[in-house]
Amino acid sequence: MIIAFIGLGNMGGGMAANLAKPHEVRAFDLSGDAVAKACDAGCSKADTVAAAVSGADAVVTMLPAGQHVRAVYADVFEVAAPGTLMIDCSTVDVDSARTVIGQATDQGFDMIDAPVSGGVKGAADGTLTFMCGGTQHAFARAEPLLEIMGKNVFHAGDAGNGQVAKICNNMLLGIHMIGTCEAFNLAGKLGLDAQTFFDISSTASGQNWSMTSYCPAPGPVESAPSNRDYQPGFAAAMMLKDLRLAKEAATTARAATPMGAQAEALYALMEAAGEGGLDFSGVMKLIDGSL
Repeated sequence: MIIAFIGLGNMGGGMAANLAKPHEVRAFDLSGDAVAKACDAGCSKADTVAAAVSGADAVVTMLPAGQHVRAVYADVFEVAAPGTLMIDCSTVDVDSARTVIGQATDQGFDMIDAPVSGGVKGAADGTLTFMCGGTQHAFARAEPLLEIMGKNVFHAGDAGNGQVAKICNNMLLGIHMIGTCEAFNLAGKLGLDAQTFFDISSTASGQNWSMTSYCPAPGPVESAPSNRDYQPGFAAAMMLKDLRLAKEAATTARAATPMGAQAEALYALMEAAGEGGLDFSGVMKLIDGSL
């Protein structure tokens, strides 16, 4: 297949590289360095969105926000061949996802929203989780490509439901991480070292992914960002983006998310302190007062 891949940031670069192993990938990004890195990984350079998309069998996008998705797909629709499959892997607001997929459908294209979980390492390793919204037909067409980039691919239902799954999952993750930080901080201040608390709590009712796979306290989980001075990973700024999307969606849906709102406020404090580039587990530094 010929695949246009638009958006080659920390996530998109690794995803495009995995697609380039079995397919021809035309890579486009506003960053020349990002394009060069993608080309080193087996992609070919496209100088414009139109050059990437013209004649492609599929378009995959990984973009920062809803406004970028709307703008890029306005260009994509103008040059895409009939029958082109479109997969937006960006994490954006639900309304943008549903609007753009509606526009694609009106013009005869199959399109899904397919936001991801798994971080930069998952993108590079091809082990991402995809949460997909769209018709069953569009999902079935996209699934073989998604399986090249990930190990878990879920169809969440109608257009935009991938975004719903992503923001709800990440709201829960942000809440879990803050609670885990508070528990380790309290344990330490009361004289219980991090490893001992980890050994106990990771096998007790407090066990959660933020503890066992991504422990925010240095020591217990060797691969965790806490053991490399909280270098991401998944940046706190990206967690804040997702929490703000969840807050916006909750307002629209008139749903109560008090813990999500508290999590958003704490990550906003990290951003205000100039530490949005730390891994999201670096909220530990805010909790323990070392930020």
